[in-house]
Amino acid sequence: MASQPIVIALMGPTGSGKTNFVNQLTGTGEERAAHQLKSHTQVVREFTYMSDNRQYVFVDTPGFDDTYRTDRDILRMIADWLEKKYRGKVTLSGIIYTHRITDNRMSGSVCKNLDMFARLCGDRAAGGVRLVTTMWDKAKNKELAESRVTQLEQNFWRPLIEAGARHKRFEVNSPRHAWGIIDDLTGGGEALLLQEELVDVARKLNETTAGQALYTQFQKLLHEQKETIKQLQDEAKAQKDPELVKQLEVERRRLEAELQKTWDEMDKLKISFFRRLALRFSKKTQSHKLDVNAQGS
Repeated sequence: MASQPIVIALMGPTGSGKTNFVNQLTGTGEERAAHQLKSHTQVVREFTYMSDNRQYVFVDTPGFDDTYRTDRDILRMIADWLEKKYRGKVTLSGIIYTHRITDNRMSGSVCKNLDMFARLCGDRAAGGVRLVTTMWDKAKNKELAESRVTQLEQNFWRPLIEAGARHKRFEVNSPRHAWGIIDDLTGGGEALLLQEELVDVARKLNETTAGQALYTQFQKLLHEQKETIKQLQDEAKAQKDPELVKQLEVERRRLEAELQKTWDEMDKLKISFFRRLALRFSKKTQSHKLDVNAQGS
């Protein structure tokens, strides 16, 4: 009987090195767009690789800051893949979550990716998570890089680490160092919280912990968009330069269109009152949510 493949998913923000990490493991030559702002991975992609008579499946996923797809679409895409694997009795041997050590601050998109990851992962699967810092070869100030590690481990990553996740440094961009991280993840994996919610307790995506986290993020974005539009309106009223007023009006209209998109995305994630009431008495998952409380800094 053939042994089960070792399935390892890679998650993290756009441009944080997921695709490059897979390339180092599999020897593929896709080096393009590794550090560009536009997202490289737009779908969930599986790469099968044989090593020492063992089959590995590396799964490259898009980040929650994709250039072409909404965050809800990204969550649906990842959720569909995770649900399919879980129903097929395929468990993840581990998850690589990538973070650029060169980031000077925890930007909004990086915090959003971390928050979504923690909530779809849950506490039981955290032992199979490796928080991998990448792009050490690009870090010009090593002392500053070390201080970032301390901040990540003691602040932003602390709930994940306390639940069993471990930090690994991808200090040398090479196959040997990539495999050194993977070799630490060949044990059995626990189901992710999102998988339990979708399959074991039959929740819809918008009813999951990750779905509701996304709804909360949309609420915050909506508030910020409304405030910005109001500021533009007030500034336009105070201006006497017709050309500047015209420019402000164009920007206001653009923001109002973005606001409408946010409304639409929120509406698709909304849970009715009666369904919320039913969920209080529904079957519970074995996993519990992790709150990383990520804030931009």
